[in-house]
Amino acid sequence: MEAGVVKTQDEIAQDDLPFYKHQGDEVRLFEHAYKHQLPVLIKGPTGCGKTRFVAHMAARLGRPLYTVACHDDLTAADLVGRYLIGEGSTYWSDGPLTRAVREGAICYLDEVVEARKDTTVVLHPLSDDRRILPIERTGETLEAPPGFMLVVSYNPGYQNLLKGMKPSTRQRFVGMRFSYPAAEHEKEILIGETGIDALLATRLVALANALRSLKDHDLEEAASTRLLVYTATLIKGGYEPLEACRAALVEPLTDDLETVDALMEVVYATFGR
Repeated sequence: MEAGVVKTQDEIAQDDLPFYKHQGDEVRLFEHAYKHQLPVLIKGPTGCGKTRFVAHMAARLGRPLYTVACHDDLTAADLVGRYLIGEGSTYWSDGPLTRAVREGAICYLDEVVEARKDTTVVLHPLSDDRRILPIERTGETLEAPPGFMLVVSYNPGYQNLLKGMKPSTRQRFVGMRFSYPAAEHEKEILIGETGIDALLATRLVALANALRSLKDHDLEEAASTRLLVYTATLIKGGYEPLEACRAALVEPLTDDLETVDALMEVVYATFGR
């Protein structure tokens, strides 16, 4: 597919796109950013659909996708590439960011603030009007083709003084803010992802919202849509609902036994004992 050309609805309907339920104007905004070669920053809590959205959009736009799960030890060399030793000689191996630039793909850096600070050095020239990737070790300077797009994400709830995105970096991106879906949207997501019936989906969403109301009191992170999908998958597969809620929705939220017991009381209030 030619870079910068968005598929028609008829063409999209023929494709097997990753399931994604639109919540607002995020699809149109992403398409416009892609068309005008603008990088995108997605902010949102754990498990709210950021990664699925990017996979959906890459398929919708007909672009290859390179996804990098950023972590404390991720360096600029991990993204760009390095020399390796093999068969008595050294050879250059592109990193995922370099491969994405060469191929005109979408490169998605998930939880980008977790990476080491030196990664911003290589992201800055790609995320402004230069759209270049200098590779110091090979002496190359790659110009990003029209089809290349840089997308990064992070969870604002985890930000602190040591792990935050500098304003000079944030202001190179078009920003999108994600949250957990509204109840009706989340219910449709559960039905679409797992095939459960509407009544069970309604009860699970009500349970999730009840648990989310406790986030500021007892939990570091709220019950995510991802965990709801896991719970629904277990129940759909024949696992007992109360135990499915414990295993896939409650236990991942806390290690404290008293808090687990308190959260299970919310489960019992929704499903009965």
